[in-house]
Amino acid sequence: MKSAVLFSGGKDSVMALFYSINQGDDVQYLLSIESVNKESYMFHVPNIHLTDLMSEALDIPLIKAVTDGEKEKELDDLKIELANLKELGIEVIYTGALFSTYQKSRIEKLCNEVGLKAISPFWHKDPREYMELVLSSGFKVIIGGVYAEGLDKSWLGKEIDRVALDDLIKISEKTYLHLAFEGGEAETLVIDGPIFKKRIEIIDSKIDWHRDSGNFHVLDAKLVDK
Repeated sequence: MKSAVLFSGGKDSVMALFYSINQGDDVQYLLSIESVNKESYMFHVPNIHLTDLMSEALDIPLIKAVTDGEKEKELDDLKIELANLKELGIEVIYTGALFSTYQKSRIEKLCNEVGLKAISPFWHKDPREYMELVLSSGFKVIIGGVYAEGLDKSWLGKEIDRVALDDLIKISEKTYLHLAFEGGEAETLVIDGPIFKKRIEIIDSKIDWHRDSGNFHVLDAKLVDK
């Protein structure tokens, strides 16, 4: 099938892309929606500007749109892009939704309205098994934002490797932390993996921390041959 992926550059959209490729789909486009409103209910915000570089690293064309990010109205902007993908011959849209009914139900409704099939391949997968799969698949994931109890400034920019995942498991046993961050506890950025033709090297960054939450902003990055 001719497919496209709703793509933020975070672990979940990359895993959805990985799944689509492994299914044998012809992945023709990545679709990124950049929200002006940093508190968007629908769209990933931290380091969304890097999807251009990731598109090049993955060698898959990127369609990028901007929304004001106003609750519910931002769906109109997404629907326009989905309709455009339908016109381009796309048959199915993959999403990285794991547990957010708010996002999944709205995406499915829009896809149905424009005549596309929506697939969320890891919907309700056990969080620990899912994170284990992300690591065992060979993806290099760093944390781009933390917003939950148990996650302090030291986590910003940190790679989620085996040791880090073990630490997250321990934290989740003491708090309400969702291991896959589906409750908005953290945001991620994938900088390398088996489907990347080139890896992303971060050249410059800054940490923005406010009392109990913060973001890791990538200011400059480049592609490096593997």
